[in-house]
Amino acid sequence: MVLLDGKKISEKILNQVKDRIFQLPVSPHLVVILVGENTASKIYVKNKKNAAEKVGIKSTIIELPDSVTEQILIDKIAELNEDDSVTGILVQLPLPEHINKNNIIMAISPKKDVDGFHPENSGKLLNGIEPYFYPATPQGILMLLDEYNIPIEGKNAVIIGRSNIVGKPMAQMLLKRNATVTMCHSYTNNLEEIIKTADIVVSAVGKKIVRCKMVKKNSVVIDVGIYKDANGKLTGDVDFDVVSPSCGL
Repeated sequence: MVLLDGKKISEKILNQVKDRIFQLPVSPHLVVILVGENTASKIYVKNKKNAAEKVGIKSTIIELPDSVTEQILIDKIAELNEDDSVTGILVQLPLPEHINKNNIIMAISPKKDVDGFHPENSGKLLNGIEPYFYPATPQGILMLLDEYNIPIEGKNAVIIGRSNIVGKPMAQMLLKRNATVTMCHSYTNNLEEIIKTADIVVSAVGKKIVRCKMVKKNSVVIDVGIYKDANGKLTGDVDFDVVSPSCGL
């Protein structure tokens, strides 16, 4: 069994990105919009700002109150779309219930949509056309597999979770790499039997779902899920201690 060290690979990639940015005539400028006081969102935004600044990307955080109207948020995005000094826009999700997230995603210029959520970017991905941006988490998973020279072409890949953030784009990106993809979700029957067929498992659900001997020998398991257990401890979708002995390269 080989542990895929995401932290180690991320440091390597950040250094490569830093070198590329250093060669640019003008540094990129990322603007992140944070609405409300969601604790997890604040942590995510802080981490994004730190990572951006570490590689030489200018990072600006715009904080708006929970009470902000959808129209004011859309107007702010329109302003950033027109600002040539801004190269990337990210609106941190989730948003307050009175704001329609789809309207907000649609408001961001596809050319500045660093999350890759705009229908133009997701539609291009679906149709095998290079989007302006790929969703970050699926792209990171592919980079992780590539760094460890894990073959994708011809392999059976099982994705657990069908979100627009991870599951759906992950399926398209694995299909593009010629994997045979099965997508599972809360209505999937015989989940355990399906997982046992997988050479690659990507789980992005947010609950302990991959347990015991659900994976076949020498499979590769990527745990994207994150949530707090009954004791308030951050954990993932995979029962690591039980599942890891079956995995390997």
